[in-house]
Amino acid sequence: MGLFDRKPIAVLDDGEHGMRRTLGAGDLIMLAIGAVIGAGIFSSLGTAAAGEVLADGTVVRYGAGPALVLSFILLGAVCALAAMCYAELASMIPQAGSAYAYSYATLGEIVAWVVGWALILEYAVGNVAVAIGWAGYFTSLLSGFGIDLPGWMTHGYWNVKASGDPAIRALLDSAPRLAGVPILVNLPAFGVVAAITMLLMQGAKESTRVNNIMVILKRVVLALFVIVGAMHIDPANYKPFAPNGFRGIHQGAAIVFFAYIGFDAISTAAEETRNPQRNLPIGILGGLAVCTLIYVIVGLVATGLVPYDQLRSADPLAKALSLAGLDTASWIVAAGAVVSMSAVLLVFQYGQPRIFYAMARDGLLPKFAAKLDPKTRTPRVTTLLTGVLVALGSLVADDAATYDLTNIGTLAAFAVVCLGVLVLRIREPDRPRPFKVPFVWAVTLIGAGACVFVMQGLPASAWMAFGAWMVIGLALYFAYGYRNSVLRRPGSTPSR
Repeated sequence: MGLFDRKPIAVLDDGEHGMRRTLGAGDLIMLAIGAVIGAGIFSSLGTAAAGEVLADGTVVRYGAGPALVLSFILLGAVCALAAMCYAELASMIPQAGSAYAYSYATLGEIVAWVVGWALILEYAVGNVAVAIGWAGYFTSLLSGFGIDLPGWMTHGYWNVKASGDPAIRALLDSAPRLAGVPILVNLPAFGVVAAITMLLMQGAKESTRVNNIMVILKRVVLALFVIVGAMHIDPANYKPFAPNGFRGIHQGAAIVFFAYIGFDAISTAAEETRNPQRNLPIGILGGLAVCTLIYVIVGLVATGLVPYDQLRSADPLAKALSLAGLDTASWIVAAGAVVSMSAVLLVFQYGQPRIFYAMARDGLLPKFAAKLDPKTRTPRVTTLLTGVLVALGSLVADDAATYDLTNIGTLAAFAVVCLGVLVLRIREPDRPRPFKVPFVWAVTLIGAGACVFVMQGLPASAWMAFGAWMVIGLALYFAYGYRNSVLRRPGSTPSR
């Protein structure tokens, strides 16, 4: 048995022993919007437009300025190439596990493990950042009602250590101490992850109903921002349009890529989708198209409402309205951000347990992670495990450090999926494909190259952290996964 043995597609369907199929195309599109429209547009948009600058004036990353809309279009094109590849594989391999399952069927076990390990960055580590961002908006809303939580209860230890804000760093000295160690925890972030986890344990259909309600609310809030903001646009704010040229557009795209993470999350729902061969491509491509259109419109309004360099904030949309003197609309948008980011948490927390479930079912992770709840037919154990890990991480972590790590892990998975489509076309050209990528050589190679190109816009620290993460993952694979793989058990018939 080699490291590159592939899992035959024929054995990927668990039939009546798998999860319950309850989701339609509409549910999938709403899941995609729920995952994509969230922390990126409500938080990272400001940094992508204005850039990242240290207190001493050192430029860490250049912003796109009003040309942010070109960053969104660039990313929409890159993600569209990856989305078509996802759609082809998802329609052929309607199994939980997303890019992990596709890689196992096309490129082999070792590649599947690497992709699965990268997906953990996308879902679990990314959700830590989203939870922390949610807590920031929630704390601001409470302040509007005159409720001010102590700083040591709303800032995690590493978030305070990494902050350049003197007021936040002062918490290291003013926070209560236990055995000489300052108590710095983000209780709102911990609480929202706990609540989302409890909801997800009720079942897939119940979770999507709540998600659909939140998606409707977030669309209403963004429509309010666009309508009110468009009435106060100053054309002078669009000049200069691209203050840092293509470098700014490129680096802005790398920053705001977090806004696009999530459209692939619905592929983790493949085993819970009715008629997946038809509905998965519709959900993936339809959701991405809607989200890209929303981003371009919101970007145009935000950069026209105030000078782009004033958008550098954790809550850029609310701040833009506030600077324009629209305080009531600003408060409503902030409230909408809380709902929006809750939906992102829901979908990402939905996806991660299904990655664990798929990997455990293949023997690469311990058996307990592959157990389904007998009533809901959902991976209850891994849902709870994911919730605990993300909640603990959000309690103390720094969100800025996790954004870049999430982006690089996701882009790596996208690149592998693009290549996987091409490999499977060569190896099994006659296999039925309910959805086929057009111009497959161009789309797959350009898609993989475009993902790597966007990755190059990320800082060196992200690459080093990603490398360390992969070393840890490979060590775990050879210590456990390689020896316990179902594919190596007597009677298995791997593809080569």
